[in-house]
Amino acid sequence: MHTVAIIALDGVIPFDLSTPIEVFNRARLPDGRPGYQVRVCAEHPELNAGSFTLRAPYDLRALHDADTIIVPGVENPLTPLPTAVRDALRAAAQNGTRIASICVGTFALAATGLLDGLRATTHWLAADRLAAAYPAIEVDPRVLYVDNGQFLTSAGAAAGLDLCLHMIRKDYGSAVAAHCARLSVMPLEREGGQAQFIVQDHTPAPRGGTLEPLLTWLGANLGRDLTLPDIAAEAGLSTRTLIRRFRDQTGTTPLQWLHRARTRRAQHLLETTQHSVERIAAQVGFGSATAFRDRFKRTTGISPNAYRRTFTPAEP
Repeated sequence: MHTVAIIALDGVIPFDLSTPIEVFNRARLPDGRPGYQVRVCAEHPELNAGSFTLRAPYDLRALHDADTIIVPGVENPLTPLPTAVRDALRAAAQNGTRIASICVGTFALAATGLLDGLRATTHWLAADRLAAAYPAIEVDPRVLYVDNGQFLTSAGAAAGLDLCLHMIRKDYGSAVAAHCARLSVMPLEREGGQAQFIVQDHTPAPRGGTLEPLLTWLGANLGRDLTLPDIAAEAGLSTRTLIRRFRDQTGTTPLQWLHRARTRRAQHLLETTQHSVERIAAQVGFGSATAFRDRFKRTTGISPNAYRRTFTPAEP
């Protein structure tokens, strides 16, 4: 069984701490067995968690045999990292342990030096402070999370859910992760998709917005060869007005939104079917497999086949 050790620092943010506890404890394999054993550990048995005092059942020795270590955020992210915690995280990294941070937990992970030379994210409000304190890190405040392989970081608190579901999907496949997502009452892929690949540079139109019916129609017609005049005609608008409203409500253009929606649909098909890349290209509205491969790689950073290898459900 995969062991997850969550390290609680003094001043830990309760939401950041509880997120991985809940998500990983809910993971069940197809045969009903739990996918993870979750342990909360700390340098000292009792610590301040803001509104209450927390007693951790495990000490730092729990990091030694963990498969994954999670570092939640603390109220003051610039609080110096205790030497014992720093040394324990570095030792775990040398052993190849996967280490992830939630929200401003990136500061603690950054204090170990393990993120130097890597891309990382944190809550957008703290991104400038992270970049100033750790100039060796490439800070990207636009994404939900960043996966560097062994080291992963997430943005604000809710993005911790996205990161945990991403790790479950890498460990056990989409079906197990999707079940956890349903139990958490959230989509497996939020707007922005696989945010370690896709930059979330726009937000969806708010529910009740004037474009909501059009976006629903676009989602149902991704396989069609749609042009800007086609979309404007469906909306009953001029192309100029359509572009202006799209930018106001989504932060992007109609065709850019369409490309991203098609890519997300393609990701789902690559994960859940054995359809060829050529067939998927046609299903999501690309004129050719070559155009599809080019657009998919530009959006996600990897090829369709590489994406399929990464997210193919693993055998339990």
